[in-house]
Formats: sequence, C-alpha cells, structure tokens
Amino acid sequence: MMPTRRECLVGAGAAAVGLAMKVRAESAVPRRSPVKVGMFDQSMRRLDPTAFELAATIGLDGVEVSVGTVDNNLWLRRPEMQEKYKQAARESGLAIPSVAMGVLNRVPLMSEPRAALWVADTIPVAARLGAKCILLAFFGDGELKAENKDDMRRVTEVLEELAPRAEKAGVVLGIESYLSAEDHLKIIDAVGSTSVQVYYDVFNSGVTAGHDAIKELRLLGGERICQVHFKEGRARLGESGQIDWPAVAATLQEIGYDGWIVLETSSPEDVVVDTRANLA
Repeated sequence: MMPTRRECLVGAGAAAVGLAMKVRAESAVPRRSPVKVGMFDQSMRRLDPTAFELAATIGLDGVEVSVGTVDNNLWLRRPEMQEKYKQAARESGLAIPSVAMGVLNRVPLMSEPRAALWVADTIPVAARLGAKCILLAFFGDGELKAENKDDMRRVTEVLEELAPRAEKAGVVLGIESYLSAEDHLKIIDAVGSTSVQVYYDVFNSGVTAGHDAIKELRLLGGERICQVHFKEGRARLGESGQIDWPAVAATLQEIGYDGWIVLETSSPEDVVVDTRANLA
C-alpha cells in the first residue's frame, strides 16, 4: 500500500527531528556528570548576548553575565538589555546562573556610595534573569583586606542593609575576595543572612592568596558557598599542577555543594577548543 501524504509528512518530520538531535548530540561535549558547568562571559571575550551562542557551541550549561562597566553605565540595568540577554538565553537553551559585578574592582563597595546603589539595582536584575547569585568582586582598587578593620566594617554594614532586599528577591550576594575562610565567616556571621555567602574561587584562594583550598572548602561548608569558580591561571585545568582538582571535586561532594561550577579559564589557543578541554 502506498503511504498517504500525511504519513509522508509525519515521516519526514520525524526524520528531521532525529537528524537535528543527532547533529546536536555529535557536536556537544560528552557529559558524564550531573554538575552544571557555566562560563564567565568575560572569559569568552563576549561581553554581550552573543556569549550564549558561543557557550552552546562549546557545550556549556550556562553563562555568568557581567552587569556592565562604568563606561556603559552598567547596561544590564536597562530593561531592553535584560530582554536581549533573556532572549539569547532562551534561544540557546542555556541558563544564567549568576551576574558578575567586576565593576566593584574599580569602584569599591567599601568606600563608594554609588557602588552600594549599583548592587541594590542589580538584585532585581538578577531575579528577572533567573540568576540566583550576584558575584561581588573585591580585587584591584576594591581589594578587601582583613587587617583594614574600617573596610571590613563598612562592607559588613553595607551587606546588612542589602541582605533583606536580596532575601526578598531570592538572590544570594556572593563575596569573592582574597580573604581567608575565617575572615569571610566573620562578615557572614555578622550579617546573619543566608543571602550573603562566599563565591569561592579555587585558584584565587588556593594559589594567589596561598590559602589551603581543601581546608577552606570544608570550613565554609556547602551551605555558605553560593557558587564556585574554576581556573588555572593561563593554563588549561590540570596542566600546571598547581591545584589538585580531583581533591577539590571530592571535597565539594563531601561538603554537599550542589551548585554551579563556573569556568573563569583562559584560552591560550582557541576559546572553543580550550574550553571544551576544560569542560571535559
């Protein structure tokens, strides 16, 4: 019996879907872990919505997006930019795990009133994007040092004011700094809110700052770490031998951390090739 026109169309449609799924499966990086892995848009050199298309090509699960710079007046605060990022995320099928405020490295939270206002503005932005975490950076001009008691006090006071807003929005403010786990805990305990946690960067803490990353992760525990950065300087993960990544992974499992791993890796050769190697 000859197939009907409807049967032919259904068969063609099924074949097309099967081909599309096959192409996507063959182009994606094989994943053997349920852990979600994203990447910082700045590390992809894509500080705009095109970062999502690139991330999907690589095989990532999401993109950590920058809130913007002083020069573009933190453009992610603009509703039209938020919609462009949301659309790019939808089209790529990827998530936005976090919003990064690297601008605080230039405009310190502990000394610039406008920085606190920027964080307050970014809380609802993160919520609209579906991001559960805001990275508060404390490096460069904004480096937070434990010996500077005034800066520690000011940051604590600012976070005490911002924490209720973050709680209401369902967003966590993540401190990323060179402070030890003990000094991070002093701030967290003083604020007294689950919406203020640590954004832990294994390389920054374990190599640059010289802390024992394994001990720090255990001290902080899974409930005080909102997100984790993986990088290894200018090398691919595992190439320089500076970090025992299997031990880090085992410790994250041990403390019950089940959040995102965000790559802040370099690309000495090609961003797609290098990041796929890091993802694998």
